[in-house]
Amino acid sequence: MDNLYFDYAAATPMDTDVAAAMQPYFSTQFYNPSATYAAARSVRNDLEAARARLAHWVGSRPAEIIFTAGGTEANNLALRGVLAHFPEGNLVVSAIEHDSVLETARELGGHIAPVTPDGIVGVPELIKLIDDNTVLVSVMYANNEVGTVQPLRAISAELEKIRTARKAAGNKMPLYLHSDAAQAANYLDLHAARLGVDLLTLNAGKIYGPKQVGALYAASHVWFKAQISGGGQERGARSGTENVAGAIGFAKALDKAQEMRHEEALRLQQLQKLFFDLVEQELPGAVVNGSRTHRLPNNVHITLPGQDNERLIFGLDEAGFLCAAGSACSASNDEPSHVLRAMGVLQEEAQSSLRFTMGRFTTEEQIRNLVAKLKELAK
Repeated sequence: MDNLYFDYAAATPMDTDVAAAMQPYFSTQFYNPSATYAAARSVRNDLEAARARLAHWVGSRPAEIIFTAGGTEANNLALRGVLAHFPEGNLVVSAIEHDSVLETARELGGHIAPVTPDGIVGVPELIKLIDDNTVLVSVMYANNEVGTVQPLRAISAELEKIRTARKAAGNKMPLYLHSDAAQAANYLDLHAARLGVDLLTLNAGKIYGPKQVGALYAASHVWFKAQISGGGQERGARSGTENVAGAIGFAKALDKAQEMRHEEALRLQQLQKLFFDLVEQELPGAVVNGSRTHRLPNNVHITLPGQDNERLIFGLDEAGFLCAAGSACSASNDEPSHVLRAMGVLQEEAQSSLRFTMGRFTTEEQIRNLVAKLKELAK
């Protein structure tokens, strides 16, 4: 890569193996998988093989994997689909969710659970928001801005206690747990049963796969209504001609991400430690946002008191370093990050904060050069 890229949470370059796997489905294997002739049936078989690969990593049946046009659609399908089936129900989400969850929850009248100053969802506080009509809880696996990994297993254990109490009381309202795992798939285990989730969102564009390709795992016991009507594709859960090339690329990308996740996580943990150490040495007064221990290995989020993050970003850009102030999805919004606000960071501090996210092509030399340039700009 010609530039020095530190925004892998926003987008990842497509892996060459992924691009190669997708290529035939743009040309020789272009057939509509719903057609009945042999060539189309062959494409349908390839599509189902890709679905089975995603199911393998989630620990589910292939029928429980629904392909979507990205993580945002998958999140909307989870929240809107469940609440459409249970109109008398309500939902609870964390205050640091991606906008596609948080804004959807607000539209649906959802309750917002607070987080600690470290950016971790407070389990007792979340549980207090659940009432007899709560049908869905949505807590992201790992935060896209500060990288905090959330206590899904602890939340799941508490929800199971509530389910048991409901059953004893004759309350038939189900209680599902959804998690947006878009940022987690490169580094963390995705097995739904081990996580204790009923619905899980994945996004190919975050794991060196194609953009605008996502998937929702929805366990067979989850009741929800489709949000896109039409020809009944994806077993009636999401109509529209399937993006076969995208699904093939997604499966290839997820295979590669999960197969190398342990090795890559260890490499990035070492680079992350170097990054933190250099920041502390060269930028006295800098504050690390988010938990140091419960954190994705590729995330470094810092506040430089008294600095204008927009000026720093432009200065770094001119020098070839690409980074961000927060989520790319809200980069055009002048409002300070809702994630930092939820963590208790003041507006002035939020406007002095920068997010650096690393990936497969990040090197020690790039980090050293970046911190040196940041020190120069901050003088």
